[in-house]
Amino acid sequence: MLLLTGAVLLVVILGYMTQTTGLCMVRGVREWSQGRPEVMLSILCCGVLVWAVAVASRHLGTGIPFLVFEPGPWFAVGGLLFGLGTALNQGCSISTLSRLASGELQMLTTPLGWVAGWCSLAYWQPNLEVTMLPGPGPGVFALLAAITCALALWALLGNPLRRNLWLGMMGIGLLSGILYLYEPGWSPSGLLQDQVAALMDPDGRQTPRLARYALVLALLFGMSVAARRLNKLQLRPAGTGPLLLHFIAGTLMGIGAALAMGGNDSQLLLALPAFSPAGFLTVACILAGIRLGLFILARTQGRETA
Repeated sequence: MLLLTGAVLLVVILGYMTQTTGLCMVRGVREWSQGRPEVMLSILCCGVLVWAVAVASRHLGTGIPFLVFEPGPWFAVGGLLFGLGTALNQGCSISTLSRLASGELQMLTTPLGWVAGWCSLAYWQPNLEVTMLPGPGPGVFALLAAITCALALWALLGNPLRRNLWLGMMGIGLLSGILYLYEPGWSPSGLLQDQVAALMDPDGRQTPRLARYALVLALLFGMSVAARRLNKLQLRPAGTGPLLLHFIAGTLMGIGAALAMGGNDSQLLLALPAFSPAGFLTVACILAGIRLGLFILARTQGRETA
């Protein structure tokens, strides 16, 4: 019970930080295209502090479930679909929950789309042949430690906006790494995916523990508290059109995350810090998919205006 209480408190803080820092890959890509790459770069580097948790975990007899795979076509396809869905959704998996916690009801159908995407793959059953590679070793952790020190020094010597952005993103990665030690499947998308798998295969898969649901509720609570502090907490109803669009976007995100062995949160926190070749490919394709989706939205909105 003591461990669960500590994990809940960490998740509340994590939810608060993700809301206040504005962690969103769509925002990062949009600003990058406008000549301001710093937000995107900070998001890509948010997992650098995972090395500290991984080193500590060896003394605790646990470990972080790093995702290290050989690159393959399914990772590219999955990343592109996830990125496209993220752009249409106007938010990645984390920012979907942040906006939902602040009262944007149009985001309600995005998680339903995730479930629809995973269910469709269960019937499609593509031949996903992936090769797992060894996890990161001391050399990788030493490199990450050096990068951490350089980024922290650069952030501390910068203006307050830079300092808050970079230290906030790195703090999110650190807290997420600690939570992986307690519950490897703590993330909301991981919980939904495991729950769907348990419903579709009740004899072969166990229903997720209640503690995992408590962590998700704590995450939403932390996001809501931050939204209230930022004066963003306001119930905003949605019409049928936006709800349908977000459902379609969520479906693309669900299929993409399953094909790529994880969505953007897993790629940023468990693949990139481990220097996974498949992770680099997936993230590059996610960014390309977001850019494509933003282009499609801009063209569509331009026609509607005309």
